[in-house]
Formats: sequence, structure tokens, C-alpha cells
Amino acid sequence: MSFDIPNVRVKRESDKALLVEAKKRDGFPMEFWVPKSVIDDDSEVFELGTYGKLIVADWWAVKEKLDQKV
Repeated sequence: MSFDIPNVRVKRESDKALLVEAKKRDGFPMEFWVPKSVIDDDSEVFELGTYGKLIVADWWAVKEKLDQKV
């Protein structure tokens, strides 16, 4: 299973993770690091310079409480 986060922009990239910006439910932006290993192959967001829908593993989104924030 996967978890979708719309309108995500990659701000920085390391060898193993992406620093992304997304809007919280209250409309304010939030930044968080996403391990590349949890990003789904169908994600529109996967490297620096990409924007769109970020698709991550459901278990990771729950662990990070993203399901409650975005």
C-alpha cells in the first residue's frame, strides 16, 4: 500500500533522501526528509527539481504521522 501527498516540491537531495516541502492541512508549509527507499516507483517526486504527487510507503507515512499532518 502507498500514501499520496499532493503538490510536493523537492528542496534538497542527498544520496539517500529528499528534503521536500508540502502543505499541512492548515495550509501552512512543512518540510521533511523522505528516504529514497520509501518512495514508490510511480511517484512524480523523486529527485531535485521535481514537483507533483509524492507517493511513499504507507507504513512510513503512518510512522512519521504524515497521515495526520498532510
